[in-house]
Amino acid sequence: MKIAILHNAVADSDAPSDRDVLTQVETVEQALKTLGHVSRRIPCTLNLEAVEESLTADRPGVVFNLVESLGGSDRLAHLAAVLLDDLDLPYTGTHSTNLHLTNNKPGAKERLRAADLPTADWATLKGGTLGPPYIIKAIWEHASVGLDDHAIIRTGDGSTVADQIESRSRQLGRQCFAEQFIEGREFNLALLANGELPHVLPPAEIDFSTFPKGKPRIVGYAAKWDERAFEFDNTPRKFDFPPADAPLLDTLRGLAIACWRLFDLRGYARVDFRVDSQGRPWILEINVNTFLSPDAGFVAALTRAKLSIERAVEWILEDALKAPTIGRGVSPQTPELVGQLPARAKRNPSAKRSPATSLRTEVHPTDTAAVRRIVESTGLFRPGETDVAVELVQAFLDKGPASGYEFVFAEQKGEVVAYACFGRNSLTVQSWDLYWIAVEKSLQGHGLGRVLLDHVQQHIAAAGGGRVYIETSHRADYQATRGFYERCGYKLEAVLEDFYAPGDSKAIYVGQVRNLP
Repeated sequence: MKIAILHNAVADSDAPSDRDVLTQVETVEQALKTLGHVSRRIPCTLNLEAVEESLTADRPGVVFNLVESLGGSDRLAHLAAVLLDDLDLPYTGTHSTNLHLTNNKPGAKERLRAADLPTADWATLKGGTLGPPYIIKAIWEHASVGLDDHAIIRTGDGSTVADQIESRSRQLGRQCFAEQFIEGREFNLALLANGELPHVLPPAEIDFSTFPKGKPRIVGYAAKWDERAFEFDNTPRKFDFPPADAPLLDTLRGLAIACWRLFDLRGYARVDFRVDSQGRPWILEINVNTFLSPDAGFVAALTRAKLSIERAVEWILEDALKAPTIGRGVSPQTPELVGQLPARAKRNPSAKRSPATSLRTEVHPTDTAAVRRIVESTGLFRPGETDVAVELVQAFLDKGPASGYEFVFAEQKGEVVAYACFGRNSLTVQSWDLYWIAVEKSLQGHGLGRVLLDHVQQHIAAAGGGRVYIETSHRADYQATRGFYERCGYKLEAVLEDFYAPGDSKAIYVGQVRNLP
């Protein structure tokens, strides 16, 4: 499969935390090569029109999104994902809406608090009060940018928390907020998509045991990026814990999964915690699309779990290809974002968007006419084949589930515009067939097919199914159809020459909806 590795463009003069993305690109590149994929790098800047041209010139099956910042700020990183939403391209990691939210630390804390998940109190220039000790952090930046010993305010000197936030914001040149500082232990848990629930990798604790008395026990910028600093060599991770920590570690795992669900995370992520002197955990941050460098915490957790980076990349890709494309991201008309989009997107923000789409699984008598209209609109099927598609709908209307057929219909403004028909192969234990998936000609390329296929796969997985088989024509005019299946992770299993007619061979594709024994 062709895969584009999209990453923020960096220069030699950039900070180590920015240049690290190139190490991640190399890591992913090698993993993709080992997995048999073909990849190419696409540097991303705020000139998103140029990025779009690069992506559409050789449309990839999936984009591995490693964009961590744009225009010198993590605040704009989600714009790359917004572009991918607009282009209807599947991409790895958390989608634009929650990518934007989790980058906004106070915004993420508000959602955590609303969900009754433990997070420390905070204050911004817009409001909130805190007493020492508290820590001043950049609102939008990750990689511990701007975080050092001076960020912790331990005593009151007559200045308010707003004064401290304003002073630190001017010093760093970035918007900041204040968070109650939790004295105690620091943990992080990495998560990796693998089915309905993420795989929680072994918990890691930062070891501050060599820190001198009075030195703040935090993982600041120097600990991650300055090889000459004391903190760089004295903040190791540890994965071994005494039996007494087992209940705490179970609690942390549960909270990490709760964060995954709350923010609808995808692909891979890391959740950071502090644990106070009474053993109570507090969620610090949710880091989506976290670093994949060989020396990063995520890869260390993979190694501890005896998982290779190749396996992780494979699972991340599978998760990207399972995700529906419609409705996954931020609309360009969202007021907060409209001023940040490139000129082209502002001029034509909905060029590839569809009206709101709803799905239903009930079969109505009027669906026979709708299916005939949709199938005929594609221009791909002979009249007899169209009749067969309609007959399957009628079979369900006559016999119900006993017909062996199941359906899902996509509707826009009350009209059926796409549908899929599938069923269990009664002679097998775990195999299912996808008989039809068709989208009205005028709406093809808008992601409706992927939405339907995602629904079908989720239904089959929930029913205990394992593999899905699809039969289609091998004619040249079916190339777009076959490309769709391949982008969705299906593999060409066989070609039966001249099956339908001389020169019209049958292509058989197979996909796996869950891990089989």
